[in-house]
Amino acid sequence: MSKTKRGILAALITWLIAGPALALDCRDLSHEGNDYTICEADASRDEIRLFLNADDGSLYGHFSAISDALAKEGATLGFAMNGGMYHDDRSPVGHYVENGQEQMRVVPNAGPGNFGLLPNGVFCIRDGRANVFETLDYVDSAPECRFATQSGPMLVIDGELHPRFLPDSTSRYIRNGVGTGPDGKRVVFAISNNAVTFHEFGLLFRDVLDVPNALFLDGNISRMYSRQLNRSDFGWRLGPIIGVVERN
Repeated sequence: MSKTKRGILAALITWLIAGPALALDCRDLSHEGNDYTICEADASRDEIRLFLNADDGSLYGHFSAISDALAKEGATLGFAMNGGMYHDDRSPVGHYVENGQEQMRVVPNAGPGNFGLLPNGVFCIRDGRANVFETLDYVDSAPECRFATQSGPMLVIDGELHPRFLPDSTSRYIRNGVGTGPDGKRVVFAISNNAVTFHEFGLLFRDVLDVPNALFLDGNISRMYSRQLNRSDFGWRLGPIIGVVERN
């Protein structure tokens, strides 16, 4: 066998053993005096999904419970964060779909709290792509989501900040959210590491992360897990959780 053929064979064996590289990447960054942690995924390559109930019907609630369940499948949790607002019993406040099964209908009307600060939106995960939709656009489009979670308010809508965000707001919390690129492949998750306003958080997604649509997931209880950064935030039990699964 020639040297060239041996080199090609060695590279192929390495690829088969290691598998294709995942696009998931996490990092810290600062913007206008605030600190954030960002995780970017490629929906055409990474397995992005939602977790609420385990196979026995119990609530996951914690990142560790999801990690333990995936380990039994020979998989690993690469990234996770809380994935939408929930009631005291951990059930979703808004629309929720898991493995193609709708567990909560779409809530299109205004209401109290951040969720009802219209426009709100839906994070929809399909095969090979993921998108943030404004809720009424989601209803009109009726995409077939394998996973979906509704939250609010929208942070960025078609490249513009939510119209109710105030530059001089004094409401500051730890906040987390998700934004998507126009092709449905680029998915960007962010959590603030210090208390920020909606306006500051929206500017991060619009001006720094450069996504046309972004959705607020929650504040105050916001937490993140990142295997790459060796980070696993603790706190009260969560409702819906967004995760990126790494298959061995």
